[in-house]
Amino acid sequence: MPIRALAAARQRTAYPAGVVVLLAACCTPGCTVQHATSAATALPPPVSLELYRTIARQDSAMFAAFNRHDAAQLQTFFAEDLEFYHDKGGLANFEQTMQGFRNLFAQNQTTGLNRQLVPGTLEVYPISGYGAVETYQHRFCHVENGKDDCGTFKNMMVWRLRDGQWKVTRVVSYGH
Repeated sequence: MPIRALAAARQRTAYPAGVVVLLAACCTPGCTVQHATSAATALPPPVSLELYRTIARQDSAMFAAFNRHDAAQLQTFFAEDLEFYHDKGGLANFEQTMQGFRNLFAQNQTTGLNRQLVPGTLEVYPISGYGAVETYQHRFCHVENGKDDCGTFKNMMVWRLRDGQWKVTRVVSYGH
């Protein structure tokens, strides 16, 4: 489904605030593309290389599921007490977020909808006694009218480590 049509469908359908916005708000008419971090504003080295690699692997696996449109696998990365904040769509809980992903995937079966991490933007910081915070820019693309339609946006996720498992408890998606 074209992004403009997706945005219109979101208004006609009672989609949960925060899920379809993961893509729809980032690719609505008038969206702007932000550029990756330049060498002049290079990121500081990770506080913990091991933690950085762990979260980078989690991020990669999460969005591999997103790119396959595998909602069942994708939901395993999120905690049931999830709070998903979106600067345009508001706040969504776990169930609203998962329903939004399912709706998004159903409507984009043939558009090539995918997410890519913008190289050089990933930052990971420990949260003592809890887990980690991850910030980055990511790019969402799909095909609309035979052309790639892409947008680059900012995101932050808070990961909790409990019983050896990493789960996202908070998402803040902004800059749309």
